[in-house]
Amino acid sequence: MTSTSSNSSHSALSSYGWDENWADAFAPHAAEGLLPGRVVRVDRGQCDVVTADGVLRADTAFVTPHDPLRVVCTGDWVAVEPAGNPRYVRTYLPRRTAFVRSTSSKRSEGQILAANVDHAIVAVSLAVELDLARIERFLALAWESGAQPVVVLTKADLVPDPVTLAYLVQDVETAAPGVPVLSVSAEQGEGLDVLAAVVSGGTAVLLGQSGAGKSTLANALLGEDAMDVQATRDVDGKGRHTTTTRNLLAMPGGGVLIDTPGLRGVGLWDAGNGVDQVFAEIAELAEECRFHDCAHESEPGCAVLAAIDSGALPERRLESYRKLMRENQRIVAKTDARVRAEIRKEYKRRGAIGKAAMEAKRGGLR
Repeated sequence: MTSTSSNSSHSALSSYGWDENWADAFAPHAAEGLLPGRVVRVDRGQCDVVTADGVLRADTAFVTPHDPLRVVCTGDWVAVEPAGNPRYVRTYLPRRTAFVRSTSSKRSEGQILAANVDHAIVAVSLAVELDLARIERFLALAWESGAQPVVVLTKADLVPDPVTLAYLVQDVETAAPGVPVLSVSAEQGEGLDVLAAVVSGGTAVLLGQSGAGKSTLANALLGEDAMDVQATRDVDGKGRHTTTTRNLLAMPGGGVLIDTPGLRGVGLWDAGNGVDQVFAEIAELAEECRFHDCAHESEPGCAVLAAIDSGALPERRLESYRKLMRENQRIVAKTDARVRAEIRKEYKRRGAIGKAAMEAKRGGLR
C-alpha cells in the first residue's frame, strides 16, 4: 500500500477508531497489498467490514481456529483481500481489549462478544426492580475486558420522584465503586448529552438484558431509528431480543457504538481480577485480616467479617463476592489442574474443620 493510499485509509477510517498505532500494527499487511477495515457485523462465517472503499462482505474461513476466543468478532480490525469473489479476511490485528463471557453450554468455552472497546456501557432498566448482583456480574466482566465500565439506568422517566431516583442511583453506586452511574431517559432526552460525551471518547459496547432499552438508547444517540425497537412486557418489564447480532455504528458526534443482543446469561470467564475490582472494598479489608489466606467465613481476626458486624460492609456484598469467586474458580478449574488441586485442598480443609467441630460437640455432650 502506498503512502497516499495509507493516508486515504487513515482519513476514511478515523471515524471508526483508526489511529496511528493501528496503522503501525497494520504496516506488514499493507506491504502485502491487503486492505485495513473494521468488522461491523459477523454472521455465520461471514462479516461486514468497513474499509476506505466502503462496506464490503468478506468470508472468515481463513480465521476460524478451534479456539472460540480467536474467531473474528465485531470491533476487530482486520486485513482484507483487495479483490476476489468472495473476498477473505486474512487475519485480525492484536486486540487492545476483549469482552468475553462463558458460553451457556456445559463445555469449558468462552465467547467473545466485542473487541477493542474503550467503554462497556451496562444498561439497566428502571422499569423493574434493580438486581444489584446482576449489575456486579456485568461489571466484573467489563473490568476484566480492559474497558472502563459505565452503568446507565434507562427509562428514568418511569421514576418521576427525584428523591427516589437519587436513592436508586446511590444503591447502584454502592455496588459499583469507581464506576460512573448515569440515569437516562431516551424518551425525554434526559442525560443523553452526558452519555454521548462518554461514547465520543472511543468505542463503546452496549450490554444488558432484553428489555433494558439498549436499542432505544442507540437510536437516541444516533439521532435516527437505526435499530428496531420492541415493546417490553408489562408483567415483568422484559422484552424479546430486538437486536439479534452485534452491530458497530459510527456516532454522528464522534465515537463508535456496538449494540449487542440482550444477554439472558452472563457467565464469568476467568474474571478473577474483574471480580476483585468490583469488590475493591473487600479486597482492601482483606489486607487487614489476621491470616493472609482468610476465607472471610469464621476465622478469628477477619477484618471483612468485622466490617459486616459494624455495618460498614453490607452482607449482601460479601455474599455476591463469594458467589462470583466460586463460579469463576469453577470455570478456571476446568482448564487449570493447579486450580483444581487447590479446590480439592480447600474442600478437605473445610471437611476437617467440620469434622473437628462435630467431634468437639459430641465430646461436650458426653
